[in-house]
Amino acid sequence: MVEPERVTPEEVWWKMKSGEVLLACAYEDDEKFRRMPLEGAISLSALDSRLPSLAKDQEIIFYCA
Repeated sequence: MVEPERVTPEEVWWKMKSGEVLLACAYEDDEKFRRMPLEGAISLSALDSRLPSLAKDQEIIFYCA
């Protein structure tokens, strides 16, 4: 199994600002997402609905607080 790559908050911020990545909350519960949102992040359910339209090489960073 491949270990997830860890990135710093600064790396995530710059990648998001440049449009390189999507930041998604890893919680399946939308209520948890609403209680702990990060600026620019989308919920897991929003990501699910966008998956068909995303490029196959779109980088996605998941977080859980």
